[in-house]
Amino acid sequence: MKASPVVIPYHPRPAQALIHPQLEAHRFCVLVTHRQLGKTVCAVNHLLKKALQNDKPHPRYFYIAPFLKQAKMIAWDYLKRFSAPLPDVTVLEAELCVRLPNGARIWVAGADNPDALRGTYADGVVLDEYAQIKPDVFTEIVRPMLLSREGWAVFMGTPKGQNAFYELFNRAQKNARNEPAVWWVGVFRADESGVISAGELARLQRETPQRVFRQEYLCDFTASAENILIPIDQVSAAVTRKYAPAELRGAPRVIGVDPARFGDDRSVIFMRQGLQSFAPLVFCKLDNMALAGNVARQIDAFRPDAVFVDAGCGGGVIDRLRQLGFTVTEVPFGGTPFRAGQYANKRAEMWGEMAQWIAAGGALPDDPALKADLCQVCYDYDASGRMRLEPKEKIKERCGRSPDLADALALTFASPVRPRSLRESGEFALSEYDVL
Repeated sequence: MKASPVVIPYHPRPAQALIHPQLEAHRFCVLVTHRQLGKTVCAVNHLLKKALQNDKPHPRYFYIAPFLKQAKMIAWDYLKRFSAPLPDVTVLEAELCVRLPNGARIWVAGADNPDALRGTYADGVVLDEYAQIKPDVFTEIVRPMLLSREGWAVFMGTPKGQNAFYELFNRAQKNARNEPAVWWVGVFRADESGVISAGELARLQRETPQRVFRQEYLCDFTASAENILIPIDQVSAAVTRKYAPAELRGAPRVIGVDPARFGDDRSVIFMRQGLQSFAPLVFCKLDNMALAGNVARQIDAFRPDAVFVDAGCGGGVIDRLRQLGFTVTEVPFGGTPFRAGQYANKRAEMWGEMAQWIAAGGALPDDPALKADLCQVCYDYDASGRMRLEPKEKIKERCGRSPDLADALALTFASPVRPRSLRESGEFALSEYDVL
């Protein structure tokens, strides 16, 4: 007689429902969430499902929190609650272990006594609040546990500055690009997940110190850093803005083009009119002639007052567009800025002007890749007191990709631009550097 299906009494929230398929499909997952998303409930039920489905002999699974007391308080009650309605479940209270009807066991443990885990194996491990767990717990103890059964691991938590969890997050993004079937990285912010109502989130933002709010609810690893050029809360505010065509009337239209530098970089076309920027066009592995053709089509459709192209790898694009009869301006990122006493080079100036534009009311498309690009660039000052940006190569080494989308938007601030109609009438004058 066919056995009755086992049903776990769990109804995931919409955000949790997005997470579960990724945990199912990938061996290594890094999950960055805001407070109160329900990541522990999500992880406990993932452990239960995988344990019940495992037909290997003596399956073993572990939930590990930074401290045993914390693990018992947070996860143990959830594990007992969701496993209680299942048939033939044994709760081993002294061991903080649940034995399921197929013989699988799930333990709740603390990383404060990692030696207790040595010498065993695991089919799957969840490491919760990873920012508070010493990295060698995974590398020296947990990773060897996964070898014999080729087990999986979920690292999850809320940012707490640029620590080991931040390093893992950056490394995982690189791994996910190289092995997309093995690694997954998910970021769930309070302004996007829908778990916390808009009104309650607004109250939290008013009542919580800015650094804490950015870290705990906007998942900003850089919240405590003082050298991030564009804070995530400014980007979040810019995404909520949208200007009507009447409000943009008379503002110049500009296109920025950032051709790909390397094989895995992205070619990007970004359009902006005054305070409104529009969804970027992103291309991978596109040659210069094909990119020039796409830019030409956007010029015909958008009718910009200026087109700025990164000269670094855009020589072929620039030449082809000029051959087609278009007027474009090449922009060397390392060139001399208009405000040479304030910025070290042209790229720093464009980013500086873009940051001011965002703070002054600029509107951004709701693009996760763009938001990540904008918030990951650091700055400092040279010996002459001029602002300079972290090199793109260093950003790519740290985060696994270049900020191509943000660079394309920054290109729209390469030079002062007047609307064509006003240029032709002679009614418009700019100050020394008045970018609209």
